[in-house]
Amino acid sequence: MSERARGWRWVSTSLRVALALPLAVAMIAPFIYMVATGLPRAGSALQTAVGHFVVNSAIVSLTVVAGQVLTSATAAYAFARLRFAGRDHVFLAYLAVLTVPVILLVIPRFLIVDSLGWTDGYAGMISTELVSITGIFFLRQCFRAMPRDLEDAARLEGAGEWTIFRRVVMPQAGPALATMAVLGFAEQWRSFLWPLVAVRSSDMQVVEVGIAGLRGARELSGPDPMAGALVAVLPLLILCIVGPKFFVRGIQVAAGMTPRE
Repeated sequence: MSERARGWRWVSTSLRVALALPLAVAMIAPFIYMVATGLPRAGSALQTAVGHFVVNSAIVSLTVVAGQVLTSATAAYAFARLRFAGRDHVFLAYLAVLTVPVILLVIPRFLIVDSLGWTDGYAGMISTELVSITGIFFLRQCFRAMPRDLEDAARLEGAGEWTIFRRVVMPQAGPALATMAVLGFAEQWRSFLWPLVAVRSSDMQVVEVGIAGLRGARELSGPDPMAGALVAVLPLLILCIVGPKFFVRGIQVAAGMTPRE
């Protein structure tokens, strides 16, 4: 490479860094400010209503994730490994739900939940989130990529479909299930619209809605909003640290690849 080419390459790299650095600082600075301001008061924030909101979010998120993993795995197994009339048409009908904007479903969901008397409680927030169409699609791709050798051997030994599902298919789908759980927890923890509609009592609010309500009521001031925000975002930070490993392994399993250790 000539000296002139090296010079142009250095100039090009310097320009890219000069353009990217201010953007990086602009993105990271608010987070650093939140940590520096809120960390000293994070413990005291948990002693306030914020701690109660965190508990509500944890109960709702963990229950929803458990339900989504169970319903998605069973439905995906049926769509991927069982043969029955209209299977593909039913699956396409499931996928068609994804084309409906979520905002259009809020009122019908609320009317159903309200008629059952489940508003203003955990049941109202949890029941409508127990089925994940995206999770069914993702796990279906994972199950379709699995070889059938172990299933055929299990059937020769007299195992039924439920036994094959629990003891043959599910252990192989561990990384994909972990991926779905991580993504589902992150999505549910950040949920705002449905908890805002389904819950009226401040005691039952989740962390996203609760902190916004306290801020609007001026019950959080000074560094307290930052402490509340830090407490709210902490589980997501943990997922960002531990999640990529499960995410990569889950995608590899869904694609029919052998995950690397």
